[in-house]
Amino acid sequence: MAGFDEVVRARRAVRGFFPGRPVPRALLLEALELAQRSPSNCNVQPWRVTVVSGEALDRLRGRLTAALDGGDFGAPEDPIDTFLGEYRALQVACGAELYEQMGVERQDVAGRLRALRRNFEFFDAPHLAVVTMDQRFGLGVALDVGMWVQTFMLALTARGIMSCPQAALRQYPELVREELGMPRELRLLCGVSLGYEDPGVAANRTRCGREPLETNVRFVD
Repeated sequence: MAGFDEVVRARRAVRGFFPGRPVPRALLLEALELAQRSPSNCNVQPWRVTVVSGEALDRLRGRLTAALDGGDFGAPEDPIDTFLGEYRALQVACGAELYEQMGVERQDVAGRLRALRRNFEFFDAPHLAVVTMDQRFGLGVALDVGMWVQTFMLALTARGIMSCPQAALRQYPELVREELGMPRELRLLCGVSLGYEDPGVAANRTRCGREPLETNVRFVD
């Protein structure tokens, strides 16, 4: 088991998995048990997670890609974040690095659509964790769920299992709830595709750096 600092530095968004190499259930349960230790306001533990694999995942993948191929780009329940100024610059730099590794030019509309479609193929991952919370909760509880997601991904990384958090799943909340038999009162926050990395996938060469600490942190003494 790697040390904590090593695990944090090793975790990154992986966009290409070995589809025929599922993660042993025992390892998934270990990671989920650790994630259950995540902090939450008043210890309400608000995350509600559906882990999808096998034929169920194939059906969900098929429905989502069919919707996209048919020109349906979804209808998210929550506003999609708009990045401006310095945040926009980082978003563009991240996208440019990814598309460069994939060999997709800026003017390649078809290539960019294929790249978008990969999100709904879950990058060939054998498992998907669908992360939700009760519709009645707001930003504060979403913060708790975000801490669960990070803890879960770090627990996976420590076991040699890579992941990709995917806000793209929010584009099709009704379809996901219907396909997975999830109650309407659950609000879809993200998906986490997970499995063993396929290093032969070009997108996995993507490396996005981090800003210097002073960009994000200030001290007041």
